[in-house]
Amino acid sequence: MSALTDSVLTVTTRLLAQPQTPDPTLPPSTIPDEAVTPGVWGFVAIAFVAIATVLIVVDMSRRVRRTRYRGEVRERIQAERDEAALAAAALDDEELPGDADRRARYVDGDPGTPGDPGDDTERRRREGDS
Repeated sequence: MSALTDSVLTVTTRLLAQPQTPDPTLPPSTIPDEAVTPGVWGFVAIAFVAIATVLIVVDMSRRVRRTRYRGEVRERIQAERDEAALAAAALDDEELPGDADRRARYVDGDPGTPGDPGDDTERRRREGDS
């Protein structure tokens, strides 16, 4: 080490090793330390802070739980809507048992099928009413 480093280290050690002296500007205390207490008002203030903290924590946990439940309900509703949409799309694509016969009748123009393009009953009924 260098001479400068040695001297700084020596001075620092001597300063730290000196005993601490009390600050001469502060007067000595005449009240014993065990007689100094926060009193009734200190207890009331600390009790108020503790009760307020507990109430705030309970309210916050209730709000967080409510928010989480709302999110879960929204997810369930969305999942049900998605399932319903998939089921509706599957029903549209799915052929029901009588669909093939009905389609064949419409194509053939079977007059016995109501609403069929080849069905004249609707046209006759409208002409008869007028």
